[in-house]
Amino acid sequence: MSSAEAPSPVRVLLVEDHDMVAEALQQALDRAEGITVVGRARSRAEAVADAREHEPDVVVLDRRLADGDALGVIAELGSGGARVLVLTGDATPSVAAQVAKAGGAGLLLKSSQLGVLESAVRDVATGGVVFDPELLPGVLDRLTGRVPGAELTARERETLDLLAEGATTDEIGFRLGVSRNTTRNHVQRVLEKLGARSKLEAVAVARREGLID
Repeated sequence: MSSAEAPSPVRVLLVEDHDMVAEALQQALDRAEGITVVGRARSRAEAVADAREHEPDVVVLDRRLADGDALGVIAELGSGGARVLVLTGDATPSVAAQVAKAGGAGLLLKSSQLGVLESAVRDVATGGVVFDPELLPGVLDRLTGRVPGAELTARERETLDLLAEGATTDEIGFRLGVSRNTTRNHVQRVLEKLGARSKLEAVAVARREGLID
């Protein structure tokens, strides 16, 4: 009686533009039982091309690449059926929500232990979703709109961006082409919606919530 056929290994495309990091990740994943790295890419463009060529089950994707923020290619990478697991150094609820909205299957800190990465690769390959438990409440809040700043209008977001640049009320009014009184109203609504008592606090809240860089 023949033994059951072993399941096919999880095919992984590794996208990382730092060679030492990529080498360490590849060695760890290649050593892991049931996982094989089928390709390595160093940019968003290479990742898309390699995903088409290798048809991986999972793409392990560094968020910050030389040719831009990799979150912008999650949907394209997943269009062929691959599950996308993002690695980042700034795993905030805001970033996690962006990954989820883009169709990503998970988000891990780059500082996570290699065993955590191996488990995450296996989990997402079988349809699971892997986000740090501490991030989940914030992710759900953002996906459902229950987060400070979610109701800011486009003009209020412009006002917030200018506040973050350190612009004065007069400078904001000039750049937006509105009166001083209208500018004050915009600023006041930004503070109210962010639950802030001052412009500095509003900027601090916005940075914490990922509304501005």
